[in-house]
Amino acid sequence: QVQLVESGGGLVQAGGSLRLSCAASGRTVSSYNIDWFRQAPGKEREFVAAIGYYTDSVKGRFTISRDNAKNTVYLQMNSLKPEDTAVYYCAARRTLASTWDYWGQGTQVTVSS
Repeated sequence: QVQLVESGGGLVQAGGSLRLSCAASGRTVSSYNIDWFRQAPGKEREFVAAIGYYTDSVKGRFTISRDNAKNTVYLQMNSLKPEDTAVYYCAARRTLASTWDYWGQGTQVTVSS
C-alpha cells in the first residue's frame, strides 16, 4: 500500500507561484513513479506532469521534482493563470506503462485574475 498526501494549495493571483507537495508513505513507495493530475470544475481530470514530461499547457511554467530522502514529490508552479484553477492530485504507478494505483485526496489551487 502507498499513501499520498498533497499540500500547498491555496489562492494566488494570476502571475503568482505555488509549490505543491505530495508526501508518500508505504513500504515500497520508493519503487513507484509519482505524477501530478488536476481536475477543474466541470472538466475531466487531466494529466499534468511526470518526471521529464509535461502537458503542453504547463510547459515552461511548471516543474516537477522528487526528493527521495523525504519520499516527497513537488510541483513548482510559476506564472499561474486563472485556467490553472483546479484540484491537484498526485498519483502513484509502478512503471511508466502501468495505470495509477494510488491517489491522494487532492489540494485546491485557485488563481484569481
